[in-house]
Amino acid sequence: MRDALDATPYDALLLLSFGGPEGPDEVVPFLENVTRGRGIPKERLKEVGQHYFLFGGVSPINDQNRALLDALRKDFAEHGLDLPVYWGNRNWGPYLTDTLREMVADGRRRVLVLATSAYASYSGCRQYREDLAGALATLEGEGLEPPRIDKLRHYFNHPGFVEPMTEGVLRSLAELPEDVRASAHIAFTTHSIPTSAADTSGPVEGHGDGGAYVRQHLDVARLIVDAVRERTGTEHPWQLVYQSRSGAPHIPWLEPDICDHLEELHGAGVPAVVMAPIGFVSDHMEVLYDLDTEATAKAAELGLPVRRSATVGADPRFAAAIRDLVVERAATENGRDVSPCALGVLGPSHDLCPAGCCPARAPKPAAAGADSPYV
Repeated sequence: MRDALDATPYDALLLLSFGGPEGPDEVVPFLENVTRGRGIPKERLKEVGQHYFLFGGVSPINDQNRALLDALRKDFAEHGLDLPVYWGNRNWGPYLTDTLREMVADGRRRVLVLATSAYASYSGCRQYREDLAGALATLEGEGLEPPRIDKLRHYFNHPGFVEPMTEGVLRSLAELPEDVRASAHIAFTTHSIPTSAADTSGPVEGHGDGGAYVRQHLDVARLIVDAVRERTGTEHPWQLVYQSRSGAPHIPWLEPDICDHLEELHGAGVPAVVMAPIGFVSDHMEVLYDLDTEATAKAAELGLPVRRSATVGADPRFAAAIRDLVVERAATENGRDVSPCALGVLGPSHDLCPAGCCPARAPKPAAAGADSPYV
């Protein structure tokens, strides 16, 4: 009989994600939620809306989160971790505030949060925390006693996140024609963000030159390239590139864009490319459109063979990694010594965001229940 794992003092895990439309009538309201207060031009809204309509107005992200929920619940049950798992979204149903109300009604008092964003940045971490703070404040305003919320640390370099992506790259290389396989280039992709946001990502002492956002992605890319070399004997050239830019043209964002990168590689005589979306947890719309549709069409136009490797999605190893992070954080809260699991040179990330980490665009008040005064 397997010994039960202890999640005390936590009594629930909340899967917190971005959200997405599940029908054509939901596309415009969803995009209005996402862009409220951000000054995104209406033309850009229409453009992005068309991406969804190409897929019937349905984002795959909600089904992917349902699959991850199932994987987490299955893994927890199999390993004796008695911890219910809830799901809430920042921008579409099931909305975060509604899920927190449900958790309060169920008597949940200490909640761990898994954000479907693995890296440090304002949009990938602090903005999730701001939305949590706002939802908790709403509950307080309704006379409810909100639970205490602790967010799991960044998991970009956990083996359960890195290893499934490594296998995805290996599979994609194997799918390339044999005569170009050994010389294939690996383009590791992630979401482009403003360079100012990248430079201030992570703790203050590491600000500048892309900050923690770029360093963390580079570390993961090196881990994957090294693992591919160990398993195949081939050292593949690679580069970290970006996709899905949505900002005003006059504001500098991280470059190069994946499509520009493909053109450059083709011009340099590179015979084939594997696109590895290491910046994304699942194959949601930005992967399906920006890589599988737009970048793949660019490669076909160039006559450049490409394959796109898989994200971790609901891989059992990722579910196991989340279990490991839950048990690790619970042990820390109980004052026990732990050895956090992390690959690469950067080591495990912090549990609590320090002052000045991924600064907000404007100061926002903390709410009761949040695990840091810097939400």
